[in-house]
Formats: sequence, structure tokens, C-alpha cells
Amino acid sequence: MPSRTYTLFRSAILAEQQVTCVYEGRYRELCPHIIGTSKSGEEAVLAWQFAGESSGPLPQWRCLKLANVSGARARDGRWHEGRSHRTTQSCVSDIDLDINVHVRGLRSR
Repeated sequence: MPSRTYTLFRSAILAEQQVTCVYEGRYRELCPHIIGTSKSGEEAVLAWQFAGESSGPLPQWRCLKLANVSGARARDGRWHEGRSHRTTQSCVSDIDLDINVHVRGLRSR
């Protein structure tokens, strides 16, 4: 059974909503794109962080282990995404939902 955080992020992808949360002690503002599990079986999400706190420059792609996320909330707002898809993502190995495949129908599986 998926965690409450997983369910919130999954619903946000389906509705193209932003998510705010705390991850690794930093407040983040994100647009989640892909959700599922990592190679080690942990719930994970690949998200575009467009605002909030970061140790590096923003915006950028983030791989979040959902067990380390707290205070997650979905909200309406402009959808953000990265321009570069030059490398294959390795964050989520068993994909449950990909916004570009399942929601927008832009790519095939």
C-alpha cells in the first residue's frame, strides 16, 4: 500500500499541480514528473524544483526518496519543467506514473 506522501505526489502529477514540502531539511517547491520505486524498492519521485531552498542553483531536477519528505502539500500554480532531457533518468526504476506518458500522451512507454 502506498504511503500518504506517495498518494499526494501521484495525485499532483495527474492534476499537474505543484507540491511544496521539506526534504533533507530544506523547503522545496516542485513539479513532480515521474513516480514509482527506486532500484532498492523505495518510493521515489523525479521532480523539477523551481523554487525554495537548495544547496545548489535552481531550477534543477531532483530525485526525492519519499520516506524523507515531510509536510507535503499540493497546490495549483504554473507548471514548471526542465528543458533538457539529454540523459535517461535513473531516479525511478519501476515507473508507476510519468506525466508525459500517462497524462499528456507525449511519449510511449
